[in-house]
Amino acid sequence: MAGRFARVETRRRSRGFLLGLLADLPRKNCWTIAEHAGEDDPHGMQHLLNRAVWDTDGVRDDLRDYVTSHLGDPDAVLVVDETGDLKKGTHTVGVQRQYTGTAGRIENAQVAVYLTYAGDRGHAMIDRELYLPKSWTSDDQRCAVAGVPTGIEFLTKAALAGGMLTRALNAGVPARWVAGDEVYGADPCLRAELEFHQVGYVLAIGCDRRVPTEAGMLRADEITARLPKRAWQRLSAGAGAKGQRYYDWALISHPDPTGATTSDPADRQCWWLLVRRHTRSGELAFYRCYSPEVVPLRELVRVAGRRWAVEESFQAGKGLAGLDEHQVRRWTSWRRWTLFAMLAHALLAVIAANEHVARPAPAGFIALTCNEIRRLLTIYVIEPGQARACPNAWSDWRRRHQHRARTCHYQRQEAARPWI
Repeated sequence: MAGRFARVETRRRSRGFLLGLLADLPRKNCWTIAEHAGEDDPHGMQHLLNRAVWDTDGVRDDLRDYVTSHLGDPDAVLVVDETGDLKKGTHTVGVQRQYTGTAGRIENAQVAVYLTYAGDRGHAMIDRELYLPKSWTSDDQRCAVAGVPTGIEFLTKAALAGGMLTRALNAGVPARWVAGDEVYGADPCLRAELEFHQVGYVLAIGCDRRVPTEAGMLRADEITARLPKRAWQRLSAGAGAKGQRYYDWALISHPDPTGATTSDPADRQCWWLLVRRHTRSGELAFYRCYSPEVVPLRELVRVAGRRWAVEESFQAGKGLAGLDEHQVRRWTSWRRWTLFAMLAHALLAVIAANEHVARPAPAGFIALTCNEIRRLLTIYVIEPGQARACPNAWSDWRRRHQHRARTCHYQRQEAARPWI
């Protein structure tokens, strides 16, 4: 991706930024990454994220090609999901009080939708879009201050996911399926777009969602309540941390949601309602499914289980590559920070996949994980050749910056005081 950067200085600084995200730093922001890179102040790294001239979308495409070339799988699953970063204040782009699964409640947060590529060899994030609430898109001045490009309109999370999926499919990403949670399963436009591309999907829906049947539109839980015992099969949704994830599954076929009929024998499109039941608690989960051809229940269960790959990507991206540690406020800075974090995570995922094939784990060892590879990279690659910043220069910088910040805070407080 070196050709995406107009200047050699920008390219070298990008390399230092990426290594900083992979390094074992207690906190990852422009200050700590710049100090790790041997620079005398954070201005260069801040310039890289905000004003430097380089092709952000081109690097995103390079990331996608890198992941699919190493982890490519014709039966891969594209998984969409959102994650939130808790924030203070109101100036960071996209921030407002909204529900985020990170906190499990409504908080002041920034929410983004991510696209993960999950194949047999591994999984990594390949795209992202920031969710801008209506409180932002309806306020042109607020958007301008945060650097949001003109013409950006409000889009739902499902619409953002649809845009990323269309971009990936048009680029020829090898994938057969799409998976997502209830936010995406409830959107008919997203389902129609995937059917247009002849890509199968297993998308979660709520129990109160209505599904077409021969008897008309019925709630998913009403259909399930009528199932006989023989309709259930116990299958694994994939390996988990504590063993295989076994659930009871039932599959109910239903007609084309559009009501269209065809007499073409070559038309093998199928639509289903897939139901998952917990083996102990009996808790139910429901999925709308589609495939351009007939597939067995076991295949749909496999795709449903792959949805957890995005959660693992979030955990690794945040824990190993600083995906959620950014302290940036503007649109471009956010897009570039998240892109670098996804690059760092993808590098770990690809190294892990290659090591699993080239050097399988010996008896008594687990396979190399992204966590362990990050530690080895830090020890053997990043730290030995790492330029050390001048401690006195950074001490002076921090003290100067803190003095300016304190002076500004006092001046702002004095200006806000009522006249006496």
